[in-house]
Amino acid sequence: MNPPWLANVTGVKPHAVLSVDEIDLSDMEFWARPWDEREGAFQTLRHERPMPFFEEPEIPEALTYVIPKGPGYYALTRHAHISQASRHPEIFQSGQGATSMMDMPAEMLDFFGSMINMDNPRHARLRRIVSAAFNPRMIKSIEDRIDFVANDVIDRVAALGGCDFVTEVAARLPLEIICDMMGVAASDYDTVFSASNIILSNGDPEYVPEGADPMVAFMTAAQQLNLLMIDLAAYRREHPTEDVTSALVNTNVDGEALTDTELASFFILLVVAGNETTRNAISHGLLAMTQHPDQRALWQADPAGIAVTGVDEIVRWGSPVIWMRRTVAADTVLGGVELHEGDKVIMFYNSANRDEDIFDDPFTFDVRRNPNPHIGFGAAGPHFCLGAHLARQEIDVMFRRLFERLPDMESVGEPDRLLSPFINGIKHLDCTFTPAAR
Repeated sequence: MNPPWLANVTGVKPHAVLSVDEIDLSDMEFWARPWDEREGAFQTLRHERPMPFFEEPEIPEALTYVIPKGPGYYALTRHAHISQASRHPEIFQSGQGATSMMDMPAEMLDFFGSMINMDNPRHARLRRIVSAAFNPRMIKSIEDRIDFVANDVIDRVAALGGCDFVTEVAARLPLEIICDMMGVAASDYDTVFSASNIILSNGDPEYVPEGADPMVAFMTAAQQLNLLMIDLAAYRREHPTEDVTSALVNTNVDGEALTDTELASFFILLVVAGNETTRNAISHGLLAMTQHPDQRALWQADPAGIAVTGVDEIVRWGSPVIWMRRTVAADTVLGGVELHEGDKVIMFYNSANRDEDIFDDPFTFDVRRNPNPHIGFGAAGPHFCLGAHLARQEIDVMFRRLFERLPDMESVGEPDRLLSPFINGIKHLDCTFTPAAR
């Protein structure tokens, strides 16, 4: 039987309150709407106008000297169109920015995005060096560590009977795993956590105080991570250990190694992408299983068996990264629309993951969904998420241990959502459970 408060929790069934001409994906007010209304809008677009054109978001006056107003963009809302664009990186390129609708200065793209904002051959070179550092022995040691950290995180809250699931559970596991694998000291965990929150905050007032310059806040947070990694890299060159930083600074592939700038930029990407997205997937997972207790019961009865499909359903359902951008490098046609060199396309992964042409009952949370060709980690292509395997491991282990040690844990009340068009984030989510011995 569902708890009585659950009747008041907003679900994710599509609720179409906007006509196709009223939808504006560049308007922040759109992203402040309830999740079900946004889903209704994307359903309307998929059916009536799957590749609409939008003006770019308004740029704060203080930033107009750095960021020019762009020509607008096409929004890709269907799975097939996004998959096609992702398979052709020679036409749909990332080098002018994958994580910003506006054209950012080149130095900022490298600083914040690392390889995510690169095309070949730069992208291939960096990915080759980084992949070499993540050798089988390193991956195995990380996997062993995930179980230890998950149990340790649960130990800290087990006796309380309730907590903020996001900050005390979901965020702690990926944060500590990434910091530990890079060799970042525990005393710096909170600095990394705070900086990553700010970088992906989109100026949310919880992370960037009202009146503060968001760009200054983003740059300051990134610089904190930059300096932390440069200092650590210098130390690891002289005092190598078994961590990933030691491997990265000492990895040489075909005579090439990472520069300090590349290493720091990759660390920012790893912290932001690996921490924020996995924590949001885990948070969406608890919320979904509270709202769908039948699915929770299935997973709880067979944690190892259901995890094979359940983890991917959480990623599809939550779609933590809402979109990525590509820039057209040569005239082409996509979905019957003529695109020209310089045009921007925004690939809305969240919409593709609800595409009725691909998924049976896409608005049903089904932990046994198979097949599940979601693109929550990006579509197939050179930019498919490097950390997808690690993220799947963390989600699997976290829920396996929660089912085992705090079996009646459930979320309570409405989640406190991040106001962002880029990250489908949950900032806070109260949960309750029967206190257990540490």
